[in-house]
Amino acid sequence: MSKPSVLLIAEAANPEWVSVPLIGWSVAAALRQVADVHLVTQVRNREAIQRQGWVEGQDFTAIDTEAVTKPIWQASQVLRMGKGKGWTLNTAINSLLYPYFENQVWKTFGPALKAGKYDLVHRVTPLTPTAVSPIAKRCARAGVPFVLGPLNGGVPWPAGFDAERRREREWLSYVRRLYKLKPGRGAMFRATSAIMAGSRHTASEIPAPFQDKVLWLPENAIDLERFNQRSAQDISGPLRGCFIGRMVPYKGPDMLLEAAAPHLASGRMVLDMVGDGPMRPSLEAKARELGVAGAVTFHGQVPHDAVQDIAVRANLLTFPSIREFGGGVVLEAMALGVVPLIVDYAGPGELVTPDTALTVPIGRRDQIIADLGATFDRIVADPSGLPEMGARAYERAQAHFTWPAKAQQILRAYEWALAPVGNPPELI
Repeated sequence: MSKPSVLLIAEAANPEWVSVPLIGWSVAAALRQVADVHLVTQVRNREAIQRQGWVEGQDFTAIDTEAVTKPIWQASQVLRMGKGKGWTLNTAINSLLYPYFENQVWKTFGPALKAGKYDLVHRVTPLTPTAVSPIAKRCARAGVPFVLGPLNGGVPWPAGFDAERRREREWLSYVRRLYKLKPGRGAMFRATSAIMAGSRHTASEIPAPFQDKVLWLPENAIDLERFNQRSAQDISGPLRGCFIGRMVPYKGPDMLLEAAAPHLASGRMVLDMVGDGPMRPSLEAKARELGVAGAVTFHGQVPHDAVQDIAVRANLLTFPSIREFGGGVVLEAMALGVVPLIVDYAGPGELVTPDTALTVPIGRRDQIIADLGATFDRIVADPSGLPEMGARAYERAQAHFTWPAKAQQILRAYEWALAPVGNPPELI
């Protein structure tokens, strides 16, 4: 099959940012190796994309919707009442604004799509399944397959963490299911040729009549230029753990400190804490209170391309997040040969296998702490299995979760969307 010609819609696509914008950019850049891609994005990403050598008009088009969207977005930040909080509210507002962006895309590219210039249209971002794509049914009428995803989000808060939910100002999450009543949602899925779901939970939220279009594909992958080192998995000294992420309640850094405290105090374990956030002062105070401050290093915010310099020294990625959609940091640790220790819930638990990671079941806070502590007891007593587990984690990451591998997986989804014979293919 010759390279398909793809109009790639990624409203958020920026090589200089992190999270969703970096995913949007990474998908677009990776797909250029297997498809003829023209990226359509928001104007705020223009300069960063140009700094990558992409030519506007030839490689990408920047759509300017700032006059309409910027004032509403600024108001939403006030309503969120704090940086990094109220993500459900932020997603809801962006989802309400998104159709305006796609309508502008259609005004620009509708004639070309009707003329058959592109083999298919692929919406990468927004990742949320709450955003309706009005362009889907227009593509269907033009005879152009429309592909969604990977979609992700909406993982339920587990029982026993309502206090954390409120501290994150996730009030809108209590009524999130109302998004299923949004006008145009059913029409979008009906007109879509393939729906990539980034998590099993999100896949389950696709209405039953459209489940035969769903393919499972986690949205995260590894940038091999940023994560190109290899852990020595030195087990001759203290066990070294590494936490990477925002220091907020649902990521569980306080649970990690409590669970590891006996071994940190005894000198049999040390811990690197990479990241910043509202919990950092209380975590530093907690380390002092537990008498383990000398065994815990708080590195603060570290540039993404420098994170591996700290993480690669670790034996374990100690990451007890209780509500993680994707879990990109888990893949990054695996790419270094660092063994993930995670809570088996949602995204992270779907990325690993029993021979590549250590997991504890989701439960209430005290149970997670107890299970983490028991795992540390076991590993500190006998770390001999870590080198082999780290090697298997490395092999799994390299085989399935690099951006080149992701491009090949998405290409298989394209091929099925263009000729949908039989059941959707397994991508991983």
